[in-house]
Amino acid sequence: MPTTSLTFRTATDTDVPGLVALVESAYRGDASRAGWTTEADLLEGRRTDPEGVAAVVRNESGRLLVAERDGELIACCQLENRGDHAYFGMFAVRPELQGSGLGKVIIAEAERTALTAWGTPEMRMTVIRQRAELIAWYERRGYRRTGEFTPFPYGDERFGIPQRADLEFELLVKPLD
Repeated sequence: MPTTSLTFRTATDTDVPGLVALVESAYRGDASRAGWTTEADLLEGRRTDPEGVAAVVRNESGRLLVAERDGELIACCQLENRGDHAYFGMFAVRPELQGSGLGKVIIAEAERTALTAWGTPEMRMTVIRQRAELIAWYERRGYRRTGEFTPFPYGDERFGIPQRADLEFELLVKPLD
């Protein structure tokens, strides 16, 4: 996939509706099945909402990085400066563009941004441990599994409606220096 026309910028409030649609399309419902990062078999309901995305956009400790091609929103990711590390989340690529190499470009830009903007020595993220294919993708990008798990927030529909009772998040880390 050519990246010559790919541009990055920090999201603003006017991007919120498009970002919600992007994140939802990448993770939930039948539309998400066009890509490989769907969570549709693990979770139903919403992945995010306008309030949640707006909170990330307005977070003074971070930014929501947007990738555009020819002025069209095609990917995003959350970066948050947490002092000794940067947190990486809300990573979404349009389902029909997944598997084209775009994700590698986005995560590399996120890592570069975190290192140059904040000088953080490490990137951290949490991934649902049942997402073996996704975890393997991150491992190929240099992230390592820590074996540290946190429970899935059952009962909080802001994170979706679980379709199984054993969901939990695993912490993945990568040195940036």
